[in-house]
Amino acid sequence: MPPPHTLQQTDTPAPAEAVAPLMRGIAVLRRLTDEGGTMSPSAIERATGLARSTVDRITATLARMEYVRMDGREVTLAPRLMELGNAYLSALRLPSLLGGRADALADELDESVSLAVGDGDGIRFIHQATRRRAMSLSFRIGDLLPAERTAPGPLLAAGWDDRQWQRWRDHRAADPEGLDFPAVPPRTPSDEKEFAARAQRARHDGWSLDDQLIEPGLVALAVPVHSPGGEVACLVSVVSHTSRHTAASLRDTLLPRVLAAAAAMEQDLRQAPPAVTPDSPVALASWTGASKQELGREFNESLARGLTVLAGFGEGRDALTLADVARATGLARATARRALITLEHLGYVTTRDRAHSLTPRVLALGYPPLSLATLPHMAQPHLAALTRQVQDSASLAVLVGDDVQYTGRVATRRIMNVNITVGTRFPAHATSMGRVLLAALPAAERESRLARTRAHALTPYTVTRPDELRVALDRVRADGYALVDEELEVGLRSVAVPVHDRRGTVVAAVNVAMHSSSRTPEECVTDVLPHLRAAAGHIEADLHITERYVRVPAM
Repeated sequence: MPPPHTLQQTDTPAPAEAVAPLMRGIAVLRRLTDEGGTMSPSAIERATGLARSTVDRITATLARMEYVRMDGREVTLAPRLMELGNAYLSALRLPSLLGGRADALADELDESVSLAVGDGDGIRFIHQATRRRAMSLSFRIGDLLPAERTAPGPLLAAGWDDRQWQRWRDHRAADPEGLDFPAVPPRTPSDEKEFAARAQRARHDGWSLDDQLIEPGLVALAVPVHSPGGEVACLVSVVSHTSRHTAASLRDTLLPRVLAAAAAMEQDLRQAPPAVTPDSPVALASWTGASKQELGREFNESLARGLTVLAGFGEGRDALTLADVARATGLARATARRALITLEHLGYVTTRDRAHSLTPRVLALGYPPLSLATLPHMAQPHLAALTRQVQDSASLAVLVGDDVQYTGRVATRRIMNVNITVGTRFPAHATSMGRVLLAALPAAERESRLARTRAHALTPYTVTRPDELRVALDRVRADGYALVDEELEVGLRSVAVPVHDRRGTVVAAVNVAMHSSSRTPEECVTDVLPHLRAAAGHIEADLHITERYVRVPAM
């Protein structure tokens, strides 16, 4: 078990002006991250050494910020927490500028491709393009790996000075099994001479191999991507399995194409337009003050303000002065200064020539477990809240061929219940979610489906004629919702709305289903539809934050 993330989180004493509540809150977020995103308050208490009352205040504050959810007796990281990591990735710009190249390389090679940057004596992933196989790469954006057990590590170590090498030695001596790197299996670190020799070879060759150092069966090849100034901006690596490649064959067959991709990435960086600075930064201090007035002692304003400092960075705001941070957050300069001192002490901010920048360590605040979320997983708490509000079952579905497939569902507890399970498929034309999804298709595709679909009647009320379906779908597009009454099954009534991704594309639908005796069609619109639209809006908000730099599977 990894050591507790204590209040200190660093070997050096905290500065006198450090904000203790911010340090404690970050310790809780780090522990939740390392434990996969969910813990009980008592487990957090044991793991961090904090008093239970302190844990309760921290989690209440994080819940108010929508960074965690309180699910019964457990605390669970929430998608909105990813706005902190998004701030770092946005300020860095590399995923936006180079992610498309990495994705194309993964498609070309049919192997997993990663972009990574150095973080202290380790490497941290900032982009992943993975292949779906039985044996595939399982690392996540934000995961930290020990440099000596990776392909990118020697390329970074090739540029280390004596101080950085000493930090590596000290860290490995203090943590010989590598428990500070929970993303990889524990293992005694490589011999220093061996790692130094790999770094020297990487400096000479311009590329590096990992021959099953992470774990048996995984091999990797990495090359550097240089910034226009000549520094290493990031590392691009290709990971495969020994069932497909040995380390030598990975080098012999793929190295030229990886080098070509890295050269193209460097060209992209040279030609990148300047970052666009937002016209008006978002002020968050007033929100934290209002929350403090409403919740009193349960809300820790110092913690909330410190975390808003991280959220104040972004594209065009990669290096901020103290005055810039104060303007971006609405905080007083003295408050912003103490937060920056604390964050720099903990390693989340670095300062150069009075300009502050985020470090890759910000990704350690929830990003790895949250980056694996699927749309159904993301929707589940909102479906549960919707079910509690309307006292009827709520579901999520996607379009699969001519059917809708249920991918998420929360059923209400009633004697007479709508009994549908996740994975169930129904003809799209006869369901409210199907109508929503069909109506959202481009006009040509929608018309093609209507022309070829042989809609059959499931009840005496099922609409089957193409011209009637066309009118029904036009009405759904105009109204923004679908109400289907006893067309799938006699006695079953449902109303559905769409779920949109960041680009505005409809990727799923949410509905509430009920027995026709419980509500009239008019009551479905007046009593249920507003709650349904609000739930879809909450799902979309989580989806939009998550998919900014992560692909979110719809199923």
